[in-house]
Amino acid sequence: MLTARMTVISRPLRPRLSNNSRTLSSSPFKPWPDKVIECDGDYRKEAFLENHIGGPLYKHQLSLPHLPVPSLDETITRFLPTALPFAKSLGERQTLEKACSQFPSEAALLQQRLTQRRDVDMQDSSWLQLWWNQMGYLQVRDTVAINVSYFFHFSDDPTANSNITRGASMLFAAAEFRRLVCSGQLPAETVGKKRTPLCSTAFKYMFNACRIPKRIQDTYRIYDPSRFSHAVVARKGHFFTVKICDESGMPVALKDLEAALERIVDVADTSKTLGIGILTSNDRDSWADAREALLEGGGTEMASAMEELESGAFLLCLDEEDPISRRQFSEILLYGGENSQSNRWFDKSIQIICTENGKAGLLGEHSMMDGMPMVALADHICKTSYSDAASRSSPAKGDNEVRDIFSSVNASIHNGSIENLIRQAQTAFSTWTGKHELHVQSFQGYGSSFIKKAGFSPDAFVQMAMQLATYRLWGEQGGTYEATQVRPFLHGRTETTRTTSEESEAFVKLMGLSANNFVDDDAIKDEKLAKLDAAVQAHVKYIGNAAKGLGVDRHFLGLSLLAADGESLPALYSHPAFSASKTWRVSTSNLTHPKFENWGYGEVVPNGVGLSYSVHANNCTFGITSLKEHGWGEKLSHLLEEALLEMKTLVQVQHTKSRL
Repeated sequence: MLTARMTVISRPLRPRLSNNSRTLSSSPFKPWPDKVIECDGDYRKEAFLENHIGGPLYKHQLSLPHLPVPSLDETITRFLPTALPFAKSLGERQTLEKACSQFPSEAALLQQRLTQRRDVDMQDSSWLQLWWNQMGYLQVRDTVAINVSYFFHFSDDPTANSNITRGASMLFAAAEFRRLVCSGQLPAETVGKKRTPLCSTAFKYMFNACRIPKRIQDTYRIYDPSRFSHAVVARKGHFFTVKICDESGMPVALKDLEAALERIVDVADTSKTLGIGILTSNDRDSWADAREALLEGGGTEMASAMEELESGAFLLCLDEEDPISRRQFSEILLYGGENSQSNRWFDKSIQIICTENGKAGLLGEHSMMDGMPMVALADHICKTSYSDAASRSSPAKGDNEVRDIFSSVNASIHNGSIENLIRQAQTAFSTWTGKHELHVQSFQGYGSSFIKKAGFSPDAFVQMAMQLATYRLWGEQGGTYEATQVRPFLHGRTETTRTTSEESEAFVKLMGLSANNFVDDDAIKDEKLAKLDAAVQAHVKYIGNAAKGLGVDRHFLGLSLLAADGESLPALYSHPAFSASKTWRVSTSNLTHPKFENWGYGEVVPNGVGLSYSVHANNCTFGITSLKEHGWGEKLSHLLEEALLEMKTLVQVQHTKSRL
């Protein structure tokens, strides 16, 4: 999972989102030279839009530093402690140390090439971004569902308890935020006490955007927001257009949005459709072929319908379910649950999802944009209740019509070949989702307040709990990835923070494979606490370096990609401990937001787990995804609770002793 660590972002006070702005007669959006831009994953090609749009959002772009290339000695020094726990024998440890000692000389030429790429070939960007966007996303042929997309589960809105009212208020709020983003008036994000500016390039791919399936490599289309003022609403596999903003870019009246959604539900609930949205759940090559078949069979009318869907500001999915638990709703958000898989267009950059009982969340497509910018949108949606939207809305005009996007091409969809493609996609996706399980651990024992009072970093402390839990699950440590954002650099996305270290190994081994809260003597407990403290400090140090672009995994990747045909890579790349240390059996990311009930994504490797988490003041939440065949989800949920309670006991023992 390639999301960023999303708990340290600050933003200046936003421009006031007042309906008084409707006195402006002109659109805040500067028309683009073309109505649509086809993106191949190279951020440089769309950078001209930042100057064209202007505004506070993009004011730092030309002054941002470039992603560094660490020295070879730095990388090896940071890498070795994270790989030694994976050496299976003394001999393997010795060969690993030897390979590390030889690496600087063996990789010297590759380092020269990488430095040239940074300074010459990619001097106006990040040396990594093109590789990352294309090889990490657009060229991947698996389905984006579960593999790529991530979800946010919003807290309930007590002023909106139906899909119509909650959906209308989210349309309203998203339209407000879109106005700020697409006009460039959203203040740029900053991080830390020094308010370091963050790169804003990803915001261009947020609204009116859609991934396009193609053989070999997909593209991303972004549409001029001054020409496309509609959103798309999905209901029972139908897709409708609804206008969301007026000529000044302000939201359509809330009551008009409600009326539009009511009409959509009435139409969709009384008519049938094949549900072509399920085609977007297929592997990328199959979906690319199916899309071509749709366009060939439907001609210009189908091309227009596709453009109308793809150019929508975002997609609102009105689902039929009435989920209660976090787990139930998380399954709906991640892949559509059992009944709403055809009520999605998985290529859309933003899918806002709402169920019959007003539960709401968001599904993000990950290719060109990491999670942090999307959190800003989600934050505004969550903080805009139905009552808030009503207070900011203009009076209803009663003129917001809706249209079924594919109604004019139904005949071309209802033919044997397309119906067969739909059935094949349904079968493939049901098989894929059926292989997965999702569990949610809502730990109420304590949270960041207790951890801080104990003198630990909440994030690093919880990371050690996850190390202990997975160690007990498997009987060994697994390669662990915590996503860390590097957006202080131009076109930066993420770096890997490696949680496994010599210190974390010492901690989990001393804690043992089963809980032992009450039988240890004080000396053993003191030793365990000391090992925990050392492991936490090692993690804090590593994540600090990673945030500066000084991790090891992106560096190793860049070096390996610059080997010419016929050239051998350094011996380290073929060492089993090297491979094990970067097989991400535990893919983690921390997103803590007061209005999020849960969030998550899929596992990275078949023998691993996706482990999203949030560390609130008095509780912690974990989203666990894995393949059902392993039976790990419920076990890991229990082991996380066990580890956190046992670690609390260690801290409390020390606290009690200090008071005596």
